[in-house]
Amino acid sequence: MPRRRWLAACLLVASLAACGRKAPRAQAVPREATVLALGDSLTSGVGASADTAYPAELQRLTGWTVVNGGVSGNTSAQALERLPDLLRRHQPQLVIVSIGGNDFLRRQGTSATRDRVRQICEQVRASGAQVLLVAVPELSLLAAAGRLSDHALYKDIADELRIPLHREGWSTVLADARLRSDPIHANAAGYAQFARGLVDTLRDTGLLAH
Repeated sequence: MPRRRWLAACLLVASLAACGRKAPRAQAVPREATVLALGDSLTSGVGASADTAYPAELQRLTGWTVVNGGVSGNTSAQALERLPDLLRRHQPQLVIVSIGGNDFLRRQGTSATRDRVRQICEQVRASGAQVLLVAVPELSLLAAAGRLSDHALYKDIADELRIPLHREGWSTVLADARLRSDPIHANAAGYAQFARGLVDTLRDTGLLAH
């Protein structure tokens, strides 16, 4: 086979493989359903009031009952430990997982964080709920200069488990000084913008009916 045709065939195979890893379209979560937002201070709403944290904003935008399961300072290990009780108590139809930032701040190993975030997503699905994974920014020299990007482990997990991923939500908000209360937390305007972007992803994936 000529080299040009061989390269074209390789590109086609790679493209088809990527399509095969795409998350299947989700089932729409009905209005007034219970949704759990699992996370750390960015979920609990540090830097704003409880009424302007992103779960409260999301509830107003969707009509869902959104339980704020964010605990400031939580690592992925602590969120994983809390998860079974939260699932039993609230029996959510959807869990939005936004965790890992404190792992990065404490320089915990990426492999261990990836494993725990994956376990969280797997436990959610085993409970019968759907899961939406939220990417968290990576610590880097560029991040210190205000240029944030998602940590690669979130796309890895979403691809592996074929679950929907909300990309660049926190990276966009926390890169804008007007939307921050401090270098690592949003303000009320930032949480509102994050919630609006999350709604776009929820609609695009089918979790929220148009």
